[in-house]
Amino acid sequence: MRKKQISLWLMLLVALSPSYAQVLEPVKWSFSLNRISETQVEVIADATIDNKWHLYSTTIPDGGPIPTSLHIEASDTYEAIGELRQTPEPKPFFDEAFQMELGYFSKSARLTQTIELKQSGSHIIRGYVEFMVCDDSRCLPPDQVEFELSLAGSESAELAAAIPEGEADSALLPGGVAGNDATSVISANEAIDSTEDKGYWAIFWLSFLGGLAALLTPCVFPMIPLTVSFFLRNADNRRKALRDGFFYGLTIIFAYVFLGLLIAIIFGANALNNMATSPVFNIIFFALLVFFAASFLGAFELTMPSKWSNKLDSKADSTGGVLGVILMGLTFVLVSFSCTGPIVGTLLVEAAVGGSMFSPAIGMLGFGLALAIPFTLFAIFPTAMKSLPKSGGWMNAVKVVLGFIVLAFSLKFLSIADSVMGWGILDREVFIAIWIALFFLMGLYLIGKIKFAHDSALTQLSVGRLGLAIATFAFVVYLIPGLWGAPLKAVSSFLPSITTQDFNLNENRGGTLQTSINLPQGASVVAGPYGLMKYTDYREGLSAAREAGKPVFLDFTGLACANCKKMINNVWSDSRITTMLAEDFIIISLYVDDRSPLPESGRYVSEVTGKRIRTVGNKWSDFQISRYQNNSQPYYLLLDHDEKPLNAPRGYNPDVEAYVKWMQEGKASFTSPQ
Repeated sequence: MRKKQISLWLMLLVALSPSYAQVLEPVKWSFSLNRISETQVEVIADATIDNKWHLYSTTIPDGGPIPTSLHIEASDTYEAIGELRQTPEPKPFFDEAFQMELGYFSKSARLTQTIELKQSGSHIIRGYVEFMVCDDSRCLPPDQVEFELSLAGSESAELAAAIPEGEADSALLPGGVAGNDATSVISANEAIDSTEDKGYWAIFWLSFLGGLAALLTPCVFPMIPLTVSFFLRNADNRRKALRDGFFYGLTIIFAYVFLGLLIAIIFGANALNNMATSPVFNIIFFALLVFFAASFLGAFELTMPSKWSNKLDSKADSTGGVLGVILMGLTFVLVSFSCTGPIVGTLLVEAAVGGSMFSPAIGMLGFGLALAIPFTLFAIFPTAMKSLPKSGGWMNAVKVVLGFIVLAFSLKFLSIADSVMGWGILDREVFIAIWIALFFLMGLYLIGKIKFAHDSALTQLSVGRLGLAIATFAFVVYLIPGLWGAPLKAVSSFLPSITTQDFNLNENRGGTLQTSINLPQGASVVAGPYGLMKYTDYREGLSAAREAGKPVFLDFTGLACANCKKMINNVWSDSRITTMLAEDFIIISLYVDDRSPLPESGRYVSEVTGKRIRTVGNKWSDFQISRYQNNSQPYYLLLDHDEKPLNAPRGYNPDVEAYVKWMQEGKASFTSPQ
């Protein structure tokens, strides 16, 4: 009796919980028509997206999440022509779960499809949008919103738009923009501004650090005496020293920013966005970084023609005033190019893949600023040079270490191309093995066991060099377990997906634990991560749990659910959780984005949402909504054989210890029927 009371209270708690018992609708759609000629109209679908949620773009590589799409119902009186257009430009980002560059909208989005009218008169244009939406902790199943738009034969400016689910029709302003969306362009621009801020700052600081590293290279550091000797003429005139130092630093910054803008203008915003997922460009980036790394390691020197720098240097000496200072700044940029060129190239590659037209310029602003600040100070206070260390072999060591790092970083671009094309040449363990080899060689170099062409003899090991060597070898040791499936969370964003791992001890462990299950003939059972066996049909899984005398681990998930993949990679990978899943529970994973069509006899209209249930994914999504008043994934429940929750459900939460405790509580609450 007491057990039943506890179960009833738990069910009530679940039903009233604002965190879990809720059906989310973070995207609102409105539809309208815009006549552009006597024979053509545009179907416009406007999405208003709640804060912190994002809608995937219309162009997603194969193997990624569900793209947003606008479908026009076939008709004898009209047809869709041309490509589907999307505005604003989707914000690019690298999705760790799918190991690919994706695009998303925040705040608002607009889809536009041109329709060719085959005959005059009135028309009813029908169709639907299909989309998938996620936030930082959960995803919703793919959804469809249908529309029906009326087009009167003689009207050209104002067209009625029928909005599904009882929403009021939107009056159109001239030009076809819905009245309640008149500010959509403004809000879209605001969305871009807000989402790009973080990306710009990341590129800026990465480039700034690259500029600081360039200061220690053998082409830049020796420029300090040249700078000091040139500006000693202002030692007795502080005002002139400030002016010349300011213009000297400004010239250095301008030269690099101009280079970034030139890259952006040549390629354009759309080309930069396409670079993110283009295998061709990622291969080019990979080859470019390998080329730069070879230069850092001493295979060859990248130098500007000496006559250019000599001519600028002589002009700077002979020309007085601000013009001479500017020429001196350009001389600095050209002379130091043999060392800054590879770093600049690497940063431009990373900024370009960021996808924004302004990213290369922002990156070069950070790089130029890092170089300009110290040289500006030396130009203003030339006597400060006395406290600096002298040039020596340590600068070439910095250059070689940067070469190893650039070479390791280049594999990220090869990995993206490999993932998009499905070549399978750079699996996760191959990637990790190459990194282990690179950083082990780097560690040997730091302690003087290997040398390169331009290295001087290492007579003693400095404290700083020893510390860096220890950190490098420690990193190698950290990487080694990754060869057998360890998650390596600190560098997971650089590594290929764990699903590409050919040999995984976690999978072997899990596979040996559930091989004893007596599977019904024809059961919907699949091999899940880490060798775990999962039922993909609720009734079959529940029947198996009753037969085995184990509780149910109900997992509402999706093939395209990024946060579900994060939970599998970062939480389920824990040995305690994998062991409990294998030994103590029967797993039922219901994929809400399974597009397999239901047989005609199995299709229906949902009593809760009123939507048509056409696919297996629709069925499980409707089951989740109607049974648990929730439609987000991941969503986990522990159930007894009467389908009652053993404890509170759980959504996305990467806290491993809390997840272990939650599973242990559910296990302890379960009593197998005698």
